[in-house]
Amino acid sequence: MLQARRMRIRLVLLSFLSVAQSHAATRPNLVLLLADDLGIGDLGCYGNKTLRTPNIDRLAEGGVKLTQHLAASPLCTPSRAAFMTGRYPIRSGMASEFLVGVYLFSASSGGLPTSEITFAKLLKGQGYSTALIGKWHLGTNCHNKSDFCHHPLSHGFDYFHGIPVTNLRDCKPGEGSVFTRGIRLLVFIPLQIIAVTLLTMVVLKYLGLVRVPPLVFFGLLCLAAMILGLLVCFLHYFRPLNCFLMRNHEITQQPLSYDNLMQRLVADAAQFVRRNAEKPFLLVLSYLHVHTALFSSKDFAGKSKHGAYGDAVEEMDWSVGQILKVLDELKLANNTLIYFSSDQGAHVEEVTPKGEVHGGSNGIYKGGKANNWEGGIRVPGILRWPGVIQAGLEIDEPTSNMDVFPTVATLAGAPLPEDRIIDGRDLMPLLQGKTQHSDHEFLFHYCNFYLNAVRWRPRNSTSIWKAFFFTPKFSPEGANGCFSTHVCFCHGHSVSYHQPPLLFDISRDPTERNPVTPATEPRFQEVLDTMQQAVDRHTKTLKAVPNQLSLGNIVWKPWLQMCCSPSGLSCQCDREKQARRASH
Repeated sequence: MLQARRMRIRLVLLSFLSVAQSHAATRPNLVLLLADDLGIGDLGCYGNKTLRTPNIDRLAEGGVKLTQHLAASPLCTPSRAAFMTGRYPIRSGMASEFLVGVYLFSASSGGLPTSEITFAKLLKGQGYSTALIGKWHLGTNCHNKSDFCHHPLSHGFDYFHGIPVTNLRDCKPGEGSVFTRGIRLLVFIPLQIIAVTLLTMVVLKYLGLVRVPPLVFFGLLCLAAMILGLLVCFLHYFRPLNCFLMRNHEITQQPLSYDNLMQRLVADAAQFVRRNAEKPFLLVLSYLHVHTALFSSKDFAGKSKHGAYGDAVEEMDWSVGQILKVLDELKLANNTLIYFSSDQGAHVEEVTPKGEVHGGSNGIYKGGKANNWEGGIRVPGILRWPGVIQAGLEIDEPTSNMDVFPTVATLAGAPLPEDRIIDGRDLMPLLQGKTQHSDHEFLFHYCNFYLNAVRWRPRNSTSIWKAFFFTPKFSPEGANGCFSTHVCFCHGHSVSYHQPPLLFDISRDPTERNPVTPATEPRFQEVLDTMQQAVDRHTKTLKAVPNQLSLGNIVWKPWLQMCCSPSGLSCQCDREKQARRASH
């Protein structure tokens, strides 16, 4: 009798333990590693033979490598909005209708709307500790400099340590400026016009052909002085006002210092993991690497075969190894899903005035950042979860960075929102071999606000069709990018429109060099008709929303400017250094 009772107690305990283990297995820790402007051809596991990326390669060996993983947009801000929400950026208003498609100023009023639901918000509701370390680039404030309506802490993250905008050349002295073309148009050309006008009036007055009042000369000289003064102020104040580190809502370093920056951020990420080792956590480590300005610590500077860019890639790979190391040390690896990707393809036009290549490699793929050729949107996609996802698997099915949202939400036990369309699809059935085909029959490739191309993966065929409604005009002619403008633009004279659309079979022509025609493809019109019907259905699901990247939402607004100094625009502080000294 006593023995039978003990047996029943043992069975109940085993049952309870089994349920607990099953519950733990369905609620893994989540580590999402997102590089910035990293090309698919930059990693050893995707074919690079000269850059050393052993830790990312080890991640791929222990998990699944996606070879047709696609960014929902080829630009930072809209791509990250899609990643966070699982929705095409046009649905949230995070798609620009004019030339500038990202935020450049910390005091812009646009950003990810508070009505949007991020995966961090869903996971926080399920008891996860959530942190974003690194780059945000989805806005900060709406109406004043302390409402933080677009801030990571308003979108489900418990902890934020990083930059609210982005890493730019202008943030690092001596690295040039992304505003060179704008300065030429808005400063140098007007100054040249004023100079020619003044010279002409002087000559005409000297020849006695016209009388010019002194007030006109004075007015033109004042205008020239004002333009020059504004330029000097812009060049002097841009860095401290826009390049700074924050910890939660507090500015901790202004302007940003690149000294051991990667080491500082990855150490903070490791500390977050240690603090939350006993409960489920979400860590988004959003790298500043390898967006320009390029930087690396003395341990990596000058060590790679690809200059400053290669040094930054190899330092980023080291940081991945540090995260893997702390997970192993805390015995969390088997209950942690790790995802590694990039927000879009490499920026091929990043070449310094000295001719140094500061952009990466997109491998065999055409184009790069800011356009929807494969090089701009086909990015690394690596997922590892030991014991749950088969190691060493390679999947060549169309997947999207929007798929992260429903995947992590489902794993955390969070129901998907029912009041909005979620464009991402749960990756787990594909990763675990429960299905052989992507759940995306169609994917829509936007260039900012404009539908640029559509991809179709027929259920009963091995073909993957991609139709372009317009393509960017590369410059100079024959180049693999828009070098004269530094990035490609999405409408007007910057693009060539195609009627009928330019059609490729990506499964046979991944380099997009040979468009199919009615002469080479008997189903040419049938394929285009099917894709147009899909576009029509998709378009009907779009609702008009405020554009968060309108000119009014991206310009600098002085009342939104954050500054760690109590008054003025000096904005100088280094609480990061003070904190390090205190800890020592």
